Amino acid sequence: MFWLHHTFHLKVWLYRSGFGRMSNTRYSLDSIEDTYVHLTNVAIQKTAPDYDPEKGCKWSLIQLRMYLLAKHGPEAVETLFKAMDDIFIKSLQSVQKIMINDKHCFELYGYDILIDETLKPWLLEINASPSLTASNQQDYDLKFKLLHDVLTIIDMEGKLTGKEKRIGGFDLMWSDGPVHCDDLCMEG
Repeated sequence: MFWLHHTFHLKVWLYRSGFGRMSNTRYSLDSIEDTYVHLTNVAIQKTAPDYDPEKGCKWSLIQLRMYLLAKHGPEAVETLFKAMDDIFIKSLQSVQKIMINDKHCFELYGYDILIDETLKPWLLEINASPSLTASNQQDYDLKFKLLHDVLTIIDMEGKLTGKEKRIGGFDLMWSDGPVHCDDLCMEG
């Protein structure tokens, strides 16, 4: 998941596209020493004997959501994604006072979230410099669009009104308070 923090006050944009990273080997506690089972990092997964670089052990966020919907139903999946939104906002609020608050600055964060078997999200880490290296064409396309949309939000040409709630693949999630889904859906 990618987030963009921008301007004097806490203004947070969520990128709607993203990916879920999987391990190349089915999870099991029987083989605790098998790094292919327990670590989803691409540097480790790409050394697995049956690794497919075109798939890259990733699902798009849409694929992941569809799988979770089929397996757990809409209510559980909606609860999961709301809980993740809560993690994103609360983590940024917790460091808001030490973030650079300059209208000429922005920060892009990448969030690593583990989803357990009960669909509870666990924050693993926040990457202040998320990797923008692409491992395949789908990854390249996602990150290219992300960067294009970041530059649009920065608005160096002064074309935006400042009241936008959806720009490219980003949704405004927080602007000195929550921006509600109803507000975004009306613009959509």
